[in-house]
Amino acid sequence: MDKFRMIFQYFQSSSESIMNGICLILAVATVKIYSSFDFNCPCLPRYNTLYGLGLLFTPPVALFLCGLIANRQSVVLIEEWRRPMGRRKKDPGIVKYLCSSVLQRALAAPVVWILLALLDGKCFICAFSSSVDPKKFSDFANMTASDVQLFLSKVPCKDDELVRDNPARKAVSRYLRCLSQAIGWSIMLTLIVMAFLARSLQPCFDQTRLVQRRYWSNYVDLEQKLFDETCCEHARDFAHKCVLHFFDSMRSEMKARGLAAARQDGVIPWDSKAEAEGQEREGGKKDLLRGIANQKQVNQLLTTWYRSKPPLDITQALQPPPGEGGGSLSHRATSCPPATRFSQHTDV
Repeated sequence: MDKFRMIFQYFQSSSESIMNGICLILAVATVKIYSSFDFNCPCLPRYNTLYGLGLLFTPPVALFLCGLIANRQSVVLIEEWRRPMGRRKKDPGIVKYLCSSVLQRALAAPVVWILLALLDGKCFICAFSSSVDPKKFSDFANMTASDVQLFLSKVPCKDDELVRDNPARKAVSRYLRCLSQAIGWSIMLTLIVMAFLARSLQPCFDQTRLVQRRYWSNYVDLEQKLFDETCCEHARDFAHKCVLHFFDSMRSEMKARGLAAARQDGVIPWDSKAEAEGQEREGGKKDLLRGIANQKQVNQLLTTWYRSKPPLDITQALQPPPGEGGGSLSHRATSCPPATRFSQHTDV
């Protein structure tokens, strides 16, 4: 049980591992979807190309969009690209690195689909059967042009009466299948060579800029996560204080009306204020509100975070900007700088 908990905590804390896992799941799902798909070409001169190309490229577009939706870094990319300048300068290198990372993961499943379709050959045969040059095959010498086009459109349908057990159909189908597989293997070989060159040649160049961009792109992601977590903690504590205040006010009103509960069987009526003070004295519980105690202050703080994020300098980030009220939501801000907290989540 402890091992599963450790694995879960690792994936929960590592955005890169989560994105790689999602990418792998999408690729495996692509293989399953394609293997279970029942391909039926219409075998009509005007619709074969549309159906074949649509089946070849429409699912990859859908898978690409699913990859973008599932990848949290795509949202971080847009937020970093569109955020106001504020007191923190924008680094185009971070946006470029995030864009490259998002596209690489989102393109994995579409590429798998296209390669499977090309290696299988059915989509290619359906799409280009009507475009084959009949002069390459001697069987069409005695046919008229209209008969040739009708025959070629029926090539994907091997059970059709017009082409059943016809050697010409087998020859055209074999020719298109070989061409489709050649294109598929060529694309796969090109991708493998490109990946090999990227991996092998990368250490030959200066890695300083790459390491910096990787660090700050991960920092932007983790900073937003920590801010969301701290906002949740603040909202929970704020709601707790509001509920206690409501019960205190109701208790005072009930006292004024003479409806307060009397002591029964040695049980003292509940006093939320005394209980809260006792908990703070005994447990030393930290107040997450940090002076942000009303809706106007919370809205002002959230607006300031969006419009003017603190600079990447701990000595300045701990001081609020002039003219902006408020304090910090985080009870961890003064005890752990971002770089220290970030180091346990990255492998830079």
